[in-house]
Amino acid sequence: MPIPDLPILPDDDSLLSKKFGRETANYFSGSPLNRLSFLRTDHAFLQSAFSHPSAAFLLMNNLSPLVGTDSSNLAFVPTADVLPLTGPEPFVKTEEELIRDFNSEETHPVILFLGVDEKNRLPSHNVGVPEEFVYKNYKGSPYFAIDITPRGSFAAAANALIAAVQERGYSFHDNSPRHMGLHAGQAATYGQARALMDWNARNPFCAQCGQRTLSVNAGTKRVCPPTDLASGTRVDRKPCATRGTISNLSFPRTDPTVIMAVVNADGTKILLGRQRRWPKYWYSTLAGFQEPGESIEEAVRREVWEESGVHLGRVVLHSSQPWPFPASLMIGAVGQALPGEGETIYLGNDAELESAKWFPLDEVREALLKGTSNLGEAAPEGYVEGALRLPPQTAIANRLITAVVDGWWVSPRM
Repeated sequence: MPIPDLPILPDDDSLLSKKFGRETANYFSGSPLNRLSFLRTDHAFLQSAFSHPSAAFLLMNNLSPLVGTDSSNLAFVPTADVLPLTGPEPFVKTEEELIRDFNSEETHPVILFLGVDEKNRLPSHNVGVPEEFVYKNYKGSPYFAIDITPRGSFAAAANALIAAVQERGYSFHDNSPRHMGLHAGQAATYGQARALMDWNARNPFCAQCGQRTLSVNAGTKRVCPPTDLASGTRVDRKPCATRGTISNLSFPRTDPTVIMAVVNADGTKILLGRQRRWPKYWYSTLAGFQEPGESIEEAVRREVWEESGVHLGRVVLHSSQPWPFPASLMIGAVGQALPGEGETIYLGNDAELESAKWFPLDEVREALLKGTSNLGEAAPEGYVEGALRLPPQTAIANRLITAVVDGWWVSPRM
């Protein structure tokens, strides 16, 4: 499989860039879309965007995105293809009207508004569309994602659409992070869609009262309606605290995760660990979830000590990566071990790692050239059995390791 490209940010001659260097953009970031998040409550905007001839839809089947004959490119379909599932006016009602008309026995596909492509960066079917979509001061091709996983009352229509796009030569890409090979901007678009689709699928019931919830705000909020028309007449549902107060229980979550490249005290080695389930000779940076009431730097030091026994001093943030499997934000850092006993490896605190070692930078540099691949894939050409293996460049772990090897953490900025 070709190595996926990474997002490249525009040149920036700011004082911050001169001091800290060019900003790093990781895989699953760098979206080409303007999300216009403040318009998700504007049902007139959403309906107008949905109905416009330039609207493009990413179909998702069990979280797998539709791709073309070249699996590195997403495939998008026009509004006409999804009308049998959605109907012509899925956004015509306000949030209040959707809540009022809630019927827990009805099933509707989740439709996400992803944003507008202002600069035509995504592949689309809309070549030759006579007029551009314009709403107030905003313009560009509208992009949506729709969950066509066959279920409930729209199962037949979903199966028919799946068969139709497959007849055109399209397929649904394996949604495992081991097999992601999408172009950078499209990976970000897919990542946004996957994270929100997965959140909607995992939260069909209210976390406070256990009753069925309703997707609103173009797939970015779920509410617990006070009434239900399932019986044919409006029936009051049992009370729920989320209806009377502002509560993040009904909004998507993002789980902060720290991931760090650890350098020894004299800057000649990097600490890497491996889990038992990984292929032989495969190592990566250490990582773990940030806990409530904990700064990022504290989480980095805690996780490194718990997993490896190594004590860190200074921690510097490097970059971040949205990771939609299912909803993590990988916060990348570089930390340096304290000298002497601070570098001692001890795996008796946490049983997560099978092994942790200090690797000389030259050995790591060689592995970056000849030993990177996705989990589950064979080592690349030129790899010698027994040598160090590392994650691919689509993983922030690779970018952090590369930053250390390239001297990012010691280079003067001004």
